[in-house]
Amino acid sequence: MSMITERPVSDSAGQPPVRTVVEDSVAPRRDVRAIVAAYVALTKPRIVELLLVTTVPAMMLAADGLPSLWLVAVVLVGGSLAAGAASVINCYIDRDIDQLMRRTKRRPLPAHTVSPRSALVFGLTLAVISVALMAIFTNLLAAGLTLAAIVYYDVIYTLWLKRTTAANTFWGGACGAAPVLIGWAAVTGSLAPAAWALFGVVFFWQMPHFYPLAMKYKDDYARAGIPMLPVVASTRRVNAEILIFAWLTVLTSLAVWPLGMSFVYGVPTLVVGGVFVVEAHKLARRVASGQAVKPMRLFHWSTTYLTIVFAAVALDALL
Repeated sequence: MSMITERPVSDSAGQPPVRTVVEDSVAPRRDVRAIVAAYVALTKPRIVELLLVTTVPAMMLAADGLPSLWLVAVVLVGGSLAAGAASVINCYIDRDIDQLMRRTKRRPLPAHTVSPRSALVFGLTLAVISVALMAIFTNLLAAGLTLAAIVYYDVIYTLWLKRTTAANTFWGGACGAAPVLIGWAAVTGSLAPAAWALFGVVFFWQMPHFYPLAMKYKDDYARAGIPMLPVVASTRRVNAEILIFAWLTVLTSLAVWPLGMSFVYGVPTLVVGGVFVVEAHKLARRVASGQAVKPMRLFHWSTTYLTIVFAAVALDALL
């Protein structure tokens, strides 16, 4: 839809200005861009990106090298759509609490950029397309795992666990680790011990990754009535769990080493694992001594840690 505006144009002979009609199409283009951006925001692209960081290396390890580029493309597209679908439906379900939290009140649904019905239709459409792609172009195991991950995240985690138990992050961890199994299954049609070990790495990693974020925004979660661990437990208790799961993450990553991996994987994993654990202990010491907690330092490092570990998986598979 175009906008019509009148602009005065002066006559060079000094006559009174003549008003001309100019069609302004800038606003509609901006509106379209804003709507597209809102729908993209519903899919939480950063989460999708992080999930794909674990999927491709798992596929490469399953193939003992570089899988078919066609298969990689299908899994990347299908996995992105599945993760996006889960996030969109999550935004639809959580629209009541998102408007109460400073961190989320600008999301498209609380901001009324997208209607709840449109968001739900969009999310379900993405889910159907993603599962169909996986079923047609990979295999039923990969498609079934994709569907299970979407349902678990939105129904079991978002609707139930997130709102009822402080262990919601732990039980919801299976969703974030599912792409490892999906990628492996897409290549082999089965699941091997190495696949489950990598699944364990991502599963345990989510606690020392997410708890620092929840510590920073615990007032937001409390305001929304969400019983995240930092809301209902002491900071000391939260840090104890961060330490436990940081160690479990690193030990599980090292358990992958004898499952067909070489020093190309083992050495960098050992080094970054050591840094990861040290950062977790530093956070615990700051809490114990009453210093400023600064939990986001561990949050950001945890992302770097996971990226390096799975980059090592990919490199080892290639070599």
